[in-house]
Amino acid sequence: MSQDAQVQSTGAAAEYLAFTLGQEEYGIDIQKVSEIRSYETPTRIANAPEFVKGVVNLRGLIVPIVDMRIKFNLGTPNYNQFTVVIILNIGSRVVGMVVDSVSDVTTLEPEQIKSAPEMGSTINTEHIVGLGTLEERMLILVDIDKLMSSEDMGLIESAVA
Repeated sequence: MSQDAQVQSTGAAAEYLAFTLGQEEYGIDIQKVSEIRSYETPTRIANAPEFVKGVVNLRGLIVPIVDMRIKFNLGTPNYNQFTVVIILNIGSRVVGMVVDSVSDVTTLEPEQIKSAPEMGSTINTEHIVGLGTLEERMLILVDIDKLMSSEDMGLIESAVA
């Protein structure tokens, strides 16, 4: 039964920030999160991919803002009082990620994390750590480092053209 537990290498409980995109609930390692801010319209950058909404000035630091709802084709994004930007520290970069809402910080034990099944998904399964299960909830656990530094994002390490 502990085959799934090897998904988490440390064997210790880990904390995940739970957020929603469309109808699904996702989780990312809380240690990657620097802050959560309300959504403010970023300054648009010419020729940026559609999912890069633009940049914001965060205490003197220019931060790219990525709308994950556009990135994963989850319908037309709606910007309301629940829309938030999760400010992430990925490697040496700071990136903002727009999500529908943030719910809570959840502690998951290794036995609560199951490996993700291989299937067609909006998120490439190589970016999914596993599925966190708590009572009636299921969190899709995302490796935010891998996702944000993936070639198609082009944010962290630019792909050599």
